[in-house]
Amino acid sequence: MKFQALFFLLLLTCMYLSLAQGSYGDCCIGYVTEMKANVRKRIESYRMQETDGDCNIRAVVFLMKRRPSHERQRTVCANPNDIWVQAQIDILNNRKI
Repeated sequence: MKFQALFFLLLLTCMYLSLAQGSYGDCCIGYVTEMKANVRKRIESYRMQETDGDCNIRAVVFLMKRRPSHERQRTVCANPNDIWVQAQIDILNNRKI
């Protein structure tokens, strides 16, 4: 009986840890300091990350164009206060018009 209780507690602990790790999957935890011009050309769009329940920093998340060999879309996190980031956002906004 003690073995079953121990096994059950271990199982619940593993499930809890896996859920806790999954909640931060879409948050930026740091910034890139700069981007080369040829990489900037591959930016498709962007979204803003605000500091809310899951994410700890404000960030601009640039979504890169997908390559055929990659399953997930690559993202790059940048500081929204950096001048080059603000310029890139202006370029993307003007491209949509």
